[in-house]
Amino acid sequence: MMAWWRELGGLGRLAVPLVLAQLAQNGMGVVDTLMVARLGPDALAGIALGNATFSFVMIIEMAVLLAVGPMVSQAHGARRPDEAARAGRQGLWLAAGLSLPTLVLFHNVRPLLLLAGQDPAIATSAAGYMQAVAWGLPFVLALTALRGFLEGHGDTRPILVVAALGVGLNVVANDLLMYGRWGLPRLGLMGTGYATAIVYAAMAVAVAVYLRLRYRRYRLFAGLRHPDAPTMREIVRIGFPIGLTLGFEVGMFMVTALLIGRFGDAALAGHQIALQTASTTFMVPLGIGTAAGIRVGQAAGRGDPVGIARGGTVGIVLSALFMFGAAVTFWSVPDAVIGLYLNVGDPANAEVVRFARTFLFVAGAFQVFDGIQVSASGALRGLKDTRRPMLLTLVAYWLVAVPLGAWLAFAAGIGPVGLWYGLVAGLAIAAVLLAARFFRSRRAAAPAVALPGGSELR
Repeated sequence: MMAWWRELGGLGRLAVPLVLAQLAQNGMGVVDTLMVARLGPDALAGIALGNATFSFVMIIEMAVLLAVGPMVSQAHGARRPDEAARAGRQGLWLAAGLSLPTLVLFHNVRPLLLLAGQDPAIATSAAGYMQAVAWGLPFVLALTALRGFLEGHGDTRPILVVAALGVGLNVVANDLLMYGRWGLPRLGLMGTGYATAIVYAAMAVAVAVYLRLRYRRYRLFAGLRHPDAPTMREIVRIGFPIGLTLGFEVGMFMVTALLIGRFGDAALAGHQIALQTASTTFMVPLGIGTAAGIRVGQAAGRGDPVGIARGGTVGIVLSALFMFGAAVTFWSVPDAVIGLYLNVGDPANAEVVRFARTFLFVAGAFQVFDGIQVSASGALRGLKDTRRPMLLTLVAYWLVAVPLGAWLAFAAGIGPVGLWYGLVAGLAIAAVLLAARFFRSRRAAAPAVALPGGSELR
């Protein structure tokens, strides 16, 4: 029993900074939206479209670089510092390679937005924002690779510090560039994009300086002049399925929002309230899952099957417990949650509140499943097991959640809540499949990762 408590303490020391860092990073988007709202509805529509498009691409590319973390954690557990440094360096090379074509895409995005049927004025506004924020893409991808190096070593506190400072810098940079303070030009919505790019650059530089000073013996930046093709292929082999997995999940929620929009503005507004709340609570198991992946990866590097089992199990259970508490909150005080967004007592908001209550009740049901699936997925990443989870989530989200939700909403006549029932079913299936995959896989994990080259579990 004491060993399990020690595991909980070890995971908690990693998870708390990661959870707070996730919340801080999420707060940057909230700050941007609140400050842009002061520019008027056209600017708000522009950032909604521009940020949704930019974030979708950015998240998928960042997900590929999440492979750096488990590669470093296994190398650290096996006491192979050269291998850990190599993974970090090639993560930076891959970040640069992913950035270049995306920069070209974002600087020519307006015709694509028009082709997608967007309003010309909003497309112009969104394109301007994306052209500005695109300059931050190489830095946020580099930051992801460097963060993976830190996470692999279990050094998570600097990530929190940098993320918190980034939120503060974002407020200042937004104010200066959006409104033209201190003699700077008034750039409006584009100023928000440039401010975000500056913040990403500052965060990446700060982490790089810390690594340069704290991990001097690794000579992380010394070999950057020469790409290492085998290591880069390993990152892509592990990371590409992670990118597709996140793409499947993000795409599921995007399609759900589009389908709910067919039921009117009130349904879509209620959906946004429930989803934004669920997304905020999701930051906690997301951080726990990352920490579980670190513990699992380090145990795998040591060839320690008991450590693998404890790290993943504690992460999954802890995530489920937290999300159960969140679900109870949604069920017991929904109006208090909705009141954070709008006046519940205003008759003009009555229809939105009705939808939000319904969606929050269903969101409570999928909270526990969402926590289990993300923490199990994190634990599997620690084993470099990413291809099978990709296929499992494809089945759960696109063969179950989306078609079932659409059938319930439209063919069965349940209405927009049917789409949320589909989400519950998809996340429940993903949770069961991914957790079962971890508990089956962990038994063979230690021998597999002990092979030369850290071969992936299959």
